[in-house]
Amino acid sequence: MKQLRPPSFALFVGLASMLAGSILPLLKAQDAPPVVGEWTGTLNPGGQPKKHIVVHISAEQDGSLRGTIDYPDQDVSGVQITATTYTKSTLHFESTPDLSAYDGTLDKNTSTITGVWKQGGTTLNLTLRRTP
Repeated sequence: MKQLRPPSFALFVGLASMLAGSILPLLKAQDAPPVVGEWTGTLNPGGQPKKHIVVHISAEQDGSLRGTIDYPDQDVSGVQITATTYTKSTLHFESTPDLSAYDGTLDKNTSTITGVWKQGGTTLNLTLRRTP
């Protein structure tokens, strides 16, 4: 029986590791919930100027969701989303720093989330659209 020479074995292990490393991220990306991504919308508080909003949602390795909120009109970005849940096409997230919460439903095409934004004592309809 022929034994592998150490350099050949090391090369084999290295190639196997590279292959496994390139496949695993693809498997994780496929398992990510459909709400993962960047979403944009516009808050319309009536007598006040409209406020654009960008929501970034990502999935952690353990499957939990996290995210941030940007308010481009106010030059504010990276406001932490402190709680996020997604179950059966329903998204809920809360942001303690700006006292806001959102409840929405993802459409069948996974391109629009229609819901209600709550901040302070104000409740506004907010439709978020996936940013390509």
